[in-house]
Formats: sequence, C-alpha cells, structure tokens
Amino acid sequence: MPRSKRAKVVALTQTQKKTREHKSDYIQLVREFIEQHKAIYVYSYENMRTNKFKNVRMDFKTDDSRLFLGKNKLLQLALGRTPEDEFRVNLRQVSKFITGYVGLLITSRDDNAVRSYFDKLSEEEFARFGNIASKTAVVTSEQVSFHPVGQVELFRKLGLPVDVNNGKLVLIGGQKEYVICKKGDELTAEQCKLLTHFDIKLAEFKLDLLCRWTEDGSFEEF
Repeated sequence: MPRSKRAKVVALTQTQKKTREHKSDYIQLVREFIEQHKAIYVYSYENMRTNKFKNVRMDFKTDDSRLFLGKNKLLQLALGRTPEDEFRVNLRQVSKFITGYVGLLITSRDDNAVRSYFDKLSEEEFARFGNIASKTAVVTSEQVSFHPVGQVELFRKLGLPVDVNNGKLVLIGGQKEYVICKKGDELTAEQCKLLTHFDIKLAEFKLDLLCRWTEDGSFEEF
C-alpha cells in the first residue's frame, strides 16, 4: 500500500495524556489570573457574534483583564465547587452560575466601570436561523421596488411574492406590504435572508452580568 494511503496510528495513551495536560494548563491559567486580579464576574450572553466579542476582549485586555468563554466544567474545577476544593473563599458560589451560555471576566477594573461597560454593551444584529423574532417585520411595495429586477427569482425562492412591472419589482396582486415574520416566530433560513436583504435587524448582541466575587471573599448576585 502506498505510504500516503496508510492510516496514521496514534497511541491512545498519548492522546489522553495530551488532553489531561491541556485541561490542567487551562485550570492553571484561570487560577493565575485570579491571583493577579481583584474580582471575578460571571456574564451571560445572547446572540454571540465572534467579531463583537473580540472587541470586548480587546477592551478589557488593555488593563490585563481576561474574559474566559466556554469550557464550563473546567472553569468550575478551576474555581472549586465545594468549601473543601474551592480555590479561594466563596468561589463555590461563583461556580453555581457557570452553567449554560456564560463566561468569566477576571479583572481589577473598578466595579462601577465594569457595570457601566456591560450596561452599554448592546448592538443590533441580523437574526439567524432558529432565532425568535423580537418584533413583526414588514416590507412595503416601495421598499421592494428599490431592488434590481434581477433578484425576482431569488426573492420568490425566499418566499417573497414579487413580480416585475414596468421594469420594477413589485409585490404580486397590488399588495402594499408583506409581513416577513411576526413577533414571536421562530425564524426560518429564508426569513433570515429576506431580513438581511431589507436591512432589518431583529437580534441583539448583549452580555449581562450575573454575579461578582472579590478577593476578600465577598459575593454578590445581580
């Protein structure tokens, strides 16, 4: 058999060792940041967008703060879940909040500054498949007419009832408007594409603070 076709054999024990080392390194990294800073916050997130979150990371990196996201079980292990294994006094209270779509912020930044930052952190985004519509979205025949006639087939495939009349796109049957979705609808892929074409944003990128721990062991739920 040609060398290029041979299956590469990886020792299972070697793979497991690397996995254990990686987990241990991650836990150690979290604990190092705890030792260097004064407070820990747990935040939840909605409609995560990588580019938006990257900006948040950079904003806090200016004073060597660190945001951790994902790997909830490892974060719990790093903090500890009982009085016996918690890394610092009362960190077990923080661990209780590390479930679901959450992350950690470890920082020495002033508490008022942190809360103010998160309060203002809200940006509209285009909804994605499966999101729930935050409001009813309607497009008018006039809005449709602004699009090139070459999009007629595309719009039809997306469920928009359009036709070409006098060199312009129009809603079929003389309709004045068309409801893309209603508030509370679970959005389909087609609806999301239509919303994007008409620049309608129904999602919101947002991080909400859930609790705060400080180096003296105090804990506060928001």
